[in-house]
Amino acid sequence: MSSEKDEAGTGKPPMRDALVAAAFHLFLERGYEQTTVDDIVALAGVGRRSFFRYFPSKEDVVFPDHERCLADMTAFLADGSDDDEPVGRVCDAARLVLRMYAENPTFSVQRYRLTKQVPGLRAYELSVVWRYERALAEYLRRRFAARRDGTLQADVIAAAVVAAHNNALRCWLRSDGRGEASTAVDHALAYVQSAFGGVPVPPVAEQPEDVVVVVARRGAPLWRVVQEIEATLGRG
Repeated sequence: MSSEKDEAGTGKPPMRDALVAAAFHLFLERGYEQTTVDDIVALAGVGRRSFFRYFPSKEDVVFPDHERCLADMTAFLADGSDDDEPVGRVCDAARLVLRMYAENPTFSVQRYRLTKQVPGLRAYELSVVWRYERALAEYLRRRFAARRDGTLQADVIAAAVVAAHNNALRCWLRSDGRGEASTAVDHALAYVQSAFGGVPVPPVAEQPEDVVVVVARRGAPLWRVVQEIEATLGRG
């Protein structure tokens, strides 16, 4: 029986979650560079072997769910059929990454801020993003194998999906995770589908404009007309 099940039975967080929580507590309190693996395991109340059973390095504890998400994405793409529209399928695969971020907005925002401050983490994150992009590209290469320039198309579309997803995701993270992240990501991915999948971008709903009508007698002083307009706008 795993230790995580034992801990869940006692009401304690699973060891993996406890290590992540301890790590981010120390990162925010001391700074990333000043925190060691020994500090993390001491706060979590476990040994070093337990840490490395879950995370190969300190960098991995900052991105604890990406391996699972990458596996989910790969499985999702593999489970598709030849009837699936390829560009739509990779856009849906990218939404799995968004769902991972949206499951815990507070943690995602904390990680975003931390990653901006630590160059090593930014480089690590880029390597993770590259793996997502390659997974999308490999799927599209298989689907476009019979096309002229199929490999080129696959790589371009995969890069576009990742760029659109990440642009919208960063906007959401910069807003401290307010609102629905899916709205911005769906809008961004719609551009990719419009360009490469033949799906038009849905129009953004415009806010209705206020119209003010003021009735004044002919010859009324201009200052009085302006005063009436200001009074009307003030009441609105």
